[in-house]
Amino acid sequence: MKHLAAIPEQDLQFQFVRGSGPGGQNVNKLATAAQLRFDLAGTQALAAPVKARLRALAGSRLNADGTLLIVARNQRTQEGNRREALARLEQLLARASVEPKKRHATRPTLGSRQRRLDHKRERKQLKRLRGRVADD
Repeated sequence: MKHLAAIPEQDLQFQFVRGSGPGGQNVNKLATAAQLRFDLAGTQALAAPVKARLRALAGSRLNADGTLLIVARNQRTQEGNRREALARLEQLLARASVEPKKRHATRPTLGSRQRRLDHKRERKQLKRLRGRVADD
């Protein structure tokens, strides 16, 4: 979790709520679901390009005020869900920290253009042969 080491604790906020779904009394009685809030807009730990990529990756997990919300409720304990939420944040940060490669425009080679046109001619001939036979 090298990306999480760069983020200060004050930017991360945990809240534990009752989970939903199956689990019986454990779900009904205990607040084990973890909600991790990461202040993306206010953090100084990430560079602007990384923030922009993270904003795009977050999608609906990003609130209007710039807070990233990750909800983990798959584990039976608070600590398990806390670890899962941190792991998900780590994965998002890892994906956002990779700068996409710049695409260089290329042109089709002469041979590929020739093969494309040859294939089009063959298909045209094949489709023409499927038509009605002319009476002579």
